[in-house]
Amino acid sequence: MNNVANCLYGAMIGDIAGSRFEWNATKHKTGYALFDSECCYTDDTAMTIAIARALMASGRDAERFESLAVQELRDVGRRFPHAGYGGSFRRWLKNPNPEPYNSWGNGSAMRVSSCGYAARTLDEALQLAEASARVTHNHPEGIKGAQATAAAIYLARTGADKDSIRDYVETTFEYDLHRTLNDIRPGYAFDVSCQGSVPESIICFLESDSYEDTLRNAISLGGDSDTMAAIGGSIAWAFYLGGKDLAEEPEADLASQADLFLPQEFIQTARQFDEFCLA
Repeated sequence: MNNVANCLYGAMIGDIAGSRFEWNATKHKTGYALFDSECCYTDDTAMTIAIARALMASGRDAERFESLAVQELRDVGRRFPHAGYGGSFRRWLKNPNPEPYNSWGNGSAMRVSSCGYAARTLDEALQLAEASARVTHNHPEGIKGAQATAAAIYLARTGADKDSIRDYVETTFEYDLHRTLNDIRPGYAFDVSCQGSVPESIICFLESDSYEDTLRNAISLGGDSDTMAAIGGSIAWAFYLGGKDLAEEPEADLASQADLFLPQEFIQTARQFDEFCLA
């Protein structure tokens, strides 16, 4: 059973907050509001919604989920065409016979959060994450990035502490999570690969003291800020809000602000997904 309300907002708020820094990078954590008029949702949010819809329709059956993921990614991508999709994904959307294109990009990790939230076991989280990735990102690194993110979310929402999450991800996926943000930040630059952004996104969560702090950590690295805030934020939402009444937490205000940037159908899907997880 899920114990975190508004699950998909962990990724969606991060995406929106990080959006204005993707091409205007900062190395600072403070001195700016998370939301302003330059913010928008991007492909991170649109594809998070698509994967959640496929997962709900599949009832967690991995084989059906993979087929439905193709349908939902293409449906949402075509109906919301201006979300900033990468070139390979845009071509995949237009192809009448879409096939995976061996991507190792972090698109597989940015959209996977529903797999970590809906899974009933860690193995199921890994299985669903792989299925969600390989319809496009069938390169081993693309699959690994999605699985590492989903596993961290699952562990965070089921009560694992940060050391346990770090140890599991390092051991299973061979990511180096013992670096510090102060070590990473000076030389870090825009990187859309899973291997060059997912470990760093997880470290943004591990080194945080709140959900918002995770987002500010991710933005401050000066990289693919919207995606990294979506990845780190999806883990942090599970960790910091597990078992809490969202209405009493500051994240409730962030969710309300995020709604101002979101299509109504995305908001409705997020609500439906919470119900699915609780069923």
